[in-house]
Amino acid sequence: MAWLEYVREIPDFPRPGVLFRDVLPVLADREVWREVVTLMADAAAPWQPDVIAAPEARGFVLAGALADRLQTGVVLARKAGKLPPPVVSAEYTLEYGDNRLEIEAWDRLANRRVVLVDDVLATGGTVRAATRLIAELGGIVVGYVFLIELAALGGRARLGPGAEIRSLATR
Repeated sequence: MAWLEYVREIPDFPRPGVLFRDVLPVLADREVWREVVTLMADAAAPWQPDVIAAPEARGFVLAGALADRLQTGVVLARKAGKLPPPVVSAEYTLEYGDNRLEIEAWDRLANRRVVLVDDVLATGGTVRAATRLIAELGGIVVGYVFLIELAALGGRARLGPGAEIRSLATR
């Protein structure tokens, strides 16, 4: 897992007491990036997704690469106010604040198999909100793939039963 050496840990960001995992250096190195995309695609492929979904913002980059590799569509869950109406929205709590996600309200997710991806699974709030939105639009979340899971923050338990969770690394 040489790619883990590229993850920067930044204490007290974005607020005191939070240890931020910066994965942008992973994306910047072509060999490391290729390794990560391959590992994530290998994790998601057995679920045979129709769509890769991701919350803003680093998840977007991962979702685009995985969708290309797995030949699926992409659905993006944006922060409030970034999408034209109509949208469905869900409130969520992070380890450092509250926010809201939105997805465009159209029927293209109905009965489609969705894999939700993101860089870090922390408290699970963001991904849980995205899961609710996908379900509201008729999509079926069949699995989750994360670069890093922060086990001590309990996000896995908050996602509940059902879809399988695969993380490339656990901290």
